[in-house]
Amino acid sequence: MLISKGATIGEVVTIKLITGEELIGKLSEDTATHYGIDRPLTLVMGAQGLGLQPWLFTVNTDKVIKFPKDKVIVCEPTMDEMAKNYLTGTSGIALA
Repeated sequence: MLISKGATIGEVVTIKLITGEELIGKLSEDTATHYGIDRPLTLVMGAQGLGLQPWLFTVNTDKVIKFPKDKVIVCEPTMDEMAKNYLTGTSGIALA
């Protein structure tokens, strides 16, 4: 069994909220009370399979969104393929 090292600042992470929502974003803060996530996106199922869309539509997501740790079930590094999709979608740069 592998033991997770946890997430590091600047890494693309997946967080699962107590509401059941699963989000992907870049970890920018990890304090005793909250995680700061840059440009959080949510997972959606589309005609071509799993996709990403903005988690909030009416908020400027160019800033860090703070999630209280007591509302987060897990915060772990995102699988490589999904992390690449996230980075391509948020930066406009296609990654190999």
